Amino acid sequence: MDIRLDGRAAVITGGSEGLGKGMAIKFAGSGADVAILARRQDVLDAAVAEIDAAGPGKVAAISCDLLDAGATADAFATAEGALGKIDIVVNNAGTSRAGPFLTITDEEWHDDFELKLFAAVRLCRLAIPAMQSRKWGRIINVLNIGGKAPGANGAPTAVARAAGLALTKVLAGTGAPDNILVNALLVGFIKSGQWERLYEEKQPNKPYDEFLQDMVDARQIPMGRIGETEEFANIACFLASDEGGYITGTAINVDGGRSPVV
Repeated sequence: MDIRLDGRAAVITGGSEGLGKGMAIKFAGSGADVAILARRQDVLDAAVAEIDAAGPGKVAAISCDLLDAGATADAFATAEGALGKIDIVVNNAGTSRAGPFLTITDEEWHDDFELKLFAAVRLCRLAIPAMQSRKWGRIINVLNIGGKAPGANGAPTAVARAAGLALTKVLAGTGAPDNILVNALLVGFIKSGQWERLYEEKQPNKPYDEFLQDMVDARQIPMGRIGETEEFANIACFLASDEGGYITGTAINVDGGRSPVV
């Protein structure tokens, strides 16, 4: 199946690195115009060349602090102006902050929900009206398998991700009459910048592949390997396309079988 996004325009938060950049490259290679949002303009600019090389469409890189509602609105307007419209929204920004419940402060709870939940709420609120008028839209919320099956030390991220699951279902019901399909992709253990940073911080003297395999073994991943960014991006591209036109309100684990919950 040749998945195409010709004529579509996507905005991807957290799009300068890792999974966000991988999805941007895949979307561009499938014919879409792409706007990536992230905080650091230098990292955004570095990503543009890779995304631009993947396809013939427009690419916009917009610096934005998603914790700031006004900045988010300005960034969305800039993306819409650069691409002409926004058909696809990918809410990918977030961190993996987690720890023992009693150690988490009010500020950490607040910041986690602001970035992982309220930033997505604001962006969807900006995008949905025009999607409704065109009778076509796609929203993909990138979450984590902890949202379905949180561990004892999974807060605050697992709690925010569980809220993201509820948001996905609410938006799916809201958007369905206007052909706006809303789904979630739940990340397991997939190659991304966060693992590279953890490697450099924890075990820079060990070969990187060995470090990753140790992480796989510790997490008891049934498939016995880490996922590739391209594998994740392929699923996102399918959900963003017409080929995925009867799928909405779902939460798909992309985790090599690790989650105990389907």
